[in-house]
Amino acid sequence: MARNILKLGALEANKTAFLLCDIQETFRPHIKHFGEVVRVANKMLEAAKAFKIPVYVSEQYPKGLGRTTKDIKVEDAAMVYEKTRFSMVTPELQERLKKDVPDLGSVVLFGIEAHVCIEQTVIDLLNEDIAVHILADGVSSRSLMDRGLALQRFQNIGCFVGTSENVLFKLLRDKNNPAFKQISKLNTSPTPDEFGANSEKYKLQ
Repeated sequence: MARNILKLGALEANKTAFLLCDIQETFRPHIKHFGEVVRVANKMLEAAKAFKIPVYVSEQYPKGLGRTTKDIKVEDAAMVYEKTRFSMVTPELQERLKKDVPDLGSVVLFGIEAHVCIEQTVIDLLNEDIAVHILADGVSSRSLMDRGLALQRFQNIGCFVGTSENVLFKLLRDKNNPAFKQISKLNTSPTPDEFGANSEKYKLQ
């Protein structure tokens, strides 16, 4: 009997949601590769429009930490919401996902910090039996060690860790996909090699 293809790492646009976690301007001076994380977030927001995939944007305690950086255009997001818990999986988000993506099978997750809010979101999503794709070029932390160890943990607990380009071509599947030209234009800049490997000890194998 065929296995569930989503559990093998495939992606289907109508069963997918994008989650953008806490890319707030306050964090810019502290997060490694903040600019690359912002670039990838904008790339995924553009791709979401092409694939008609809803994007949900969280902001960690914006009263004290400020809003999502203005470098990211969130006007077309399905929802921008505040949170105090570290995980993005709040009752508010769960309710919207049930309404917007009733057949949700996969989530593509990116933002900061990898070892805190991203990791706790991962745990909650996996607990709901949702396949989780982490963008290695779209997550970071204040410490490269924390980021590298978090990426290893994601793999160990069953996430699919890849790049934004990898995820977008999995959503395309076929050159004849109507979104092919638009998505190809978004993939003109390769992921910087130094961003995928933090050190010899903590790089992704």
